[in-house]
This record gives sequence, structure tokens and C-alpha cells, in this order.
Amino acid sequence: MFEFHWPWMALLLILPLLARIFWLRPPSEHHTSVEGVQTTLLHPSLSHLGEAFETRSPRQPFSKHLHTWLLYLLWLALVLGLMRPQWLEPHTENRTAGYDLMLAVDTSRSMTALDFTLDDKQVSRMQVVKGVVSKFVQARRGDRVGLVIFGSRAYVLSPLTFDLNAVDKLLSELVPAIAGPATAMGDAMGLGVKKLRERPEGSRVLILVTDGKNEGGIIPPLKAAQLASREGIKIYTIGVGSNEKRVKILDPEMRNYIWAEGLSFDEETLKEIAKITGGAYFRGTDTEALEKIYQRIDELEKTEAESRTVFIPRPLYHWPLALALLCLLALGLYPEGRQRQLKGGGYA
Repeated sequence: MFEFHWPWMALLLILPLLARIFWLRPPSEHHTSVEGVQTTLLHPSLSHLGEAFETRSPRQPFSKHLHTWLLYLLWLALVLGLMRPQWLEPHTENRTAGYDLMLAVDTSRSMTALDFTLDDKQVSRMQVVKGVVSKFVQARRGDRVGLVIFGSRAYVLSPLTFDLNAVDKLLSELVPAIAGPATAMGDAMGLGVKKLRERPEGSRVLILVTDGKNEGGIIPPLKAAQLASREGIKIYTIGVGSNEKRVKILDPEMRNYIWAEGLSFDEETLKEIAKITGGAYFRGTDTEALEKIYQRIDELEKTEAESRTVFIPRPLYHWPLALALLCLLALGLYPEGRQRQLKGGGYA
């Protein structure tokens, strides 16, 4: 589709006409004699006098008109270039039905606890969460996935995106205590709500993965759950950790493992969050329990498929500018076509 980006620049086309009317009008041949004012004395046979001193070859009418039309064509080409002609190429983008999923992953120091077993080997909570969530992310083809991490504070590590490989890469590089040693669960939920509330209703999902209690931040978890419910966002909560009272955890300097107690998560708060928002609570005591969330996510209402067409402009201004350049070259090749106006009002 063809269009001009600045069509109003076409008003410049009338400038030569206005200039011819108001500034290039030939002076009047009527001369009056006023006392005290010098008047022009005209030769009685001015045309014969001009022929007597004529040294150039007679000018052809075609050359005279050619020069005028080249000037008009030059101005037209310049104005067309200023109007910015462009060709709009349609580009259609189709999006299949899917979800808008925001993952909120706990990265507090307690995620170093060794209370999971994988292939008869003790592994940390962070290792298990990264493995399970990575599989979950790679299975979300057609969904937009974002990533929020939280410790003492909450941060958006990745906005909602279709680039699942980028999200998975960021997830694989997480280390415990990267956002601080505490657990600002409410702030992470509030940040996730902020990023999801502008998405279509029915597909807004926040998945909260944590292994502790809310120990920091500004927003209380239940208050954040109420905000999520108001925005139509469902929160699926996953409590990560075993039933053991004492577990091994890295010391504050992250060098050696020590025995620690009281690292269980706040199960009642996580259940209440899921209840307020219409989501579900999962107790992640092993990898199988964590993977159960797949089935529940697939039961949600999907966003309807979207299709939109955008027009990508391809500029064409170089064509009228090339025509203007050719006109300038032609004017240089035929300078004899230019009329020269004499002071007395005649033309030579």
C-alpha cells in the first residue's frame, strides 16, 4: 500500500505560482512625468535597436518552454521528496492460545538446605527447584513466561516473554542468597501482580516457589494475595522442603554445611494465598510432588488466539530526489533556454 507520510507538504506546490504573481510581475510600461522626478526616455524604435545589437542566434521557443518545464518538474520532485512517499508492506503476526505465567522463585539462603535426594545423592533445594522449573518452562511452548526472584528483596529477572530459552538460561544461573538471605515473599507477589495485571483476563498466573516464611519486605503476603485476587490473577503456591526438623545448610559465609532447625515453610499462609486467589497449593516434598502442578496449569482457561497485522514502511523518497537531480543536470545542459529580464521590463 502506497502513502505519503507528510501529505500536507503538498501545499508547497503553489509557492512558484504565488511567487510569479506577487514578485515576478513585469513592471508597468505606463510612465508618467512628475515635476521633479526623472522619467525614462524610450527609443522610438526599441525593437529595431535590439535587433541591431543582437549577436546570439535566435532562441527557439522549444528551448524557452523546456527550461520553464524543467524548473516546474524540479520543484515538483523536491516537494514529493519532502512528502516522504513510502510503501507499506503488511506483516501479520499470529499468536496461538496460551497463558501468561510469572514464576516467583525463592533464592534465600535456606535454599541451600540438603533435604532432597536425587539418584541416591543428597541435593539442595535450589538444585531441585531449578531442575523441575526448567522442565516446566521448556514445556510451555506458546506461553509467555517471566521470572521474579526474591530474597531480602524482589527483582524482575525476566519480563514476560516467548523466549523460553532465555528464561531457562537465567534460571540455571541462580544461586542462593543472590537477592539477600531473607524471604520477602509478599514483595515478590506484589511485583508479579504488577507485571501481570495488564495481560488478558483468564490467563494471568503467578507460580510462587518458596521454602520459608515471610521475613522481610514491605507488603504482607495475604495483602498481596488480595491485590492479586482483585486483578483476576491466580496464584499457585509450592512449599519446598522436607519434613525433617534438622537439615544441613550452608553457613552464612557459604563455605561449610552446618545443621540447622526451623527451616520449614509457612504452609498455612501458602494455603491461604492459594485459596484467596482461586489457585492451588502444592507441598513439594519430592520432585514428583513438584511436577503435579503441570496438570493443574493445563486446566486453566487459555487466552484466545491473537492475530494482528502491522505495516512496515519502506521509504521511497530517493526516487523523486533522483528525478530532481536529473532536472538539475538538464538545466545545466541547456542554459540558453533561460530568459533574462532587462531592467527596462523587456526580455533578451
